[in-house]
Amino acid sequence: MPHSVYLPHMMGTATVEPSGRFEAGSFQSFTVTYTAGYFGVDDTGSIKVVHRFASDMGRPQFDNPEAANYTTVEASNNAVLELRYDPKGNIRPWDKTLYIKVVRGFLREGDRIVIRFGDTRQGSPGIRIQTFCEETFEFRILTDAIATYNYVELPDQPVISIVPGPPAMWKAVLPTERGAGQSFALKIKGEDKWGNPSDRCEGTVTLRPSRPVAGLPETVTFTPGDFSVTVENLSVAEAGDLTIDMVGGDGTVLATSNPLRISDAPELLPYWGDLHGQSEETIGTNSAREFLEFARDKAFLDTCSHQGNDFQITGEFWAHLNELTAEFNQDGGFIVFPGYEWSGNTGLGGDRNVLFMNEGRTIHRSSHALVDDLSDVDTDAHSAADLFQALKDEDCVVFAHIGGRYADIKMAHDLRLESAVEVHSAWGTFEWLIHDAFEQGYRVGIVSNSDGHKGRPGASFPGATLFGAYGGLTCTLAPEFSRAGVIEALRRRHHYGTTGCRMLLDVRAQFDNPAEQFDDDPNVGDTFSEPADNAIMGDILCSGDDAVTITVDAHASAPIERMEIRNGLDVLETVRPYAETDFGNRIRVVWEGSEYRGRGRQTIWDGNARLEGNAFERLAPINSYNLDKKFEQTGPGALEWTALTTGGFGGFDAWLADPKAGTLSIDTALVQCQIPIADIGMEDTNFDAGGISRRIRVFRLPDDNPHKTLTVERRLPLLDGRDNAFYVCITQEDGHLVWSSPIYVFR
Repeated sequence: MPHSVYLPHMMGTATVEPSGRFEAGSFQSFTVTYTAGYFGVDDTGSIKVVHRFASDMGRPQFDNPEAANYTTVEASNNAVLELRYDPKGNIRPWDKTLYIKVVRGFLREGDRIVIRFGDTRQGSPGIRIQTFCEETFEFRILTDAIATYNYVELPDQPVISIVPGPPAMWKAVLPTERGAGQSFALKIKGEDKWGNPSDRCEGTVTLRPSRPVAGLPETVTFTPGDFSVTVENLSVAEAGDLTIDMVGGDGTVLATSNPLRISDAPELLPYWGDLHGQSEETIGTNSAREFLEFARDKAFLDTCSHQGNDFQITGEFWAHLNELTAEFNQDGGFIVFPGYEWSGNTGLGGDRNVLFMNEGRTIHRSSHALVDDLSDVDTDAHSAADLFQALKDEDCVVFAHIGGRYADIKMAHDLRLESAVEVHSAWGTFEWLIHDAFEQGYRVGIVSNSDGHKGRPGASFPGATLFGAYGGLTCTLAPEFSRAGVIEALRRRHHYGTTGCRMLLDVRAQFDNPAEQFDDDPNVGDTFSEPADNAIMGDILCSGDDAVTITVDAHASAPIERMEIRNGLDVLETVRPYAETDFGNRIRVVWEGSEYRGRGRQTIWDGNARLEGNAFERLAPINSYNLDKKFEQTGPGALEWTALTTGGFGGFDAWLADPKAGTLSIDTALVQCQIPIADIGMEDTNFDAGGISRRIRVFRLPDDNPHKTLTVERRLPLLDGRDNAFYVCITQEDGHLVWSSPIYVFR
């Protein structure tokens, strides 16, 4: 207990009205009543009403009674109260704080403080409750009854349930590759407008495959109360790619599945995972059990790992996590790794993720900051270097992560353990981390996960607060569907990362003469090697050839905007699946980047666009997940928006009345620019804004881009005396990014 435990039953009681179940993201009005206990609340004493860090409930405001989130407080005995809101006013994870101080007078037993969250009496629509589901959302009350600033939590807290709304979008999920004749399942669901899987789906949809599928019914029916429908025992007899459309009763395509490749004899199969997220026992939402159930049953993941902040993981919770991973892990069904987020201070190395092969391992915390039991404090590893030393004999893998703290891999890195860097999470996109690795000569793979705090691993919408991006996914190319198979894929860097989409991606290198392919990074020491005339993403080779042939085969879940072929820090070529002759009336405006590497990386892009001598016929936002943010056309040539980025990108597409006429003006706090429409072409026009890759880009796209596949073959030179780290970054038109792990070729 981080607070005082002195006589909580004498400190008062609290209730909330109304109670019950409320739709996520809806506007409501709640009256929380605190009734003072035996001690009352003394002059200058106070109470706090706190919510979790993860909650994105509307921020209470006290000035505008007609606006959203208007909040009022009064004392039944007319004591004078001071009111303020502080998002970091209490001990994490309960740090979002409404602070109410008695500044004149005092409360006796039975006196009340009445708090109206979303007070509608003067025209406010109410308070916007959090956008994600939680069965036990608390208005947690703490009281400083004796005016010592030593708070006591009430023994019984007011609770409501936050539940999903009706479906607003649909998802159809297939595996990414299977053998010819091998059985597979189609899993479909509806999500509400905030991304919560909905149990309010009903009606019949038609399934329309791109090629014949044995066992596929013509229709499926949703029943209210079910979160998803699974169609099992499907198969395709011959090699080729498959997608399945979900079609509504009016003929509208509600969703198209991710692509599934049927191969004759695949050696490695792709498995999708979110290997990084947290639950309410640390800083997230809902229990660790519910976390794993969501990953398996609602996000349709193959692999998962709970990664709580180590300084919040008690010995009891660590034991419970190990029990859960052992219970949920099932070879051939759902692979779960025990692990944790090592959450060291930035100056000591920054965040790392540790995934163990087996349960029962020691947790080496970065500190015991929120763990009161110090009996195992001697197992702490306070720096990243200490962590690597503590793990040197463990059967585990480590990722470098950027969250609140960022991993400084220039300060500390162990090439035996740290097999990958996480370039994307719900915190944003951080390509500079793989750049750090290249600069240091490290051979690491690329993963993307969520670090989700909202109880939605594998389908991690950012909500409406600090998180600036949809959570990522990692696709491992494993020899078998087991812990051992997935760990082997991670250690050999046979994987790729996405910002949440499921793309089918194959990147290979072909050599004129057999290269020496290493079983492990030879920088570690002696390692097995054998001749090879081809390689896949993550492989490490030595070649005497002057050049290598790189092939890329991508089948995306949305049209492909571009693909960059890279060698380490250098972009060798940008490939687009369309030509300038395909252009029509559509332009794209993108804002992107971050302020700097640390917690204050958010960049505000609130602004407007004006079109002189032309008009917007249609507008569509990109990567706009926060429905609180404005995106509004205010005239034929006028657009206003509110937006932010945390390393990734957002923006909009505009279809113009005339493809060449007029001038586009953009006005934000960081960029003010003008560009003639006639000057907008295939290549980006950049307007830089400092920070890390912070800028606005403007370029042209076809009115309709049908290209979801892209296959290229390039002959690329091998540079002497250094690693050639060949990899690709692919941008889908829907805003998702995909990175292959590099193929490392030393000449």
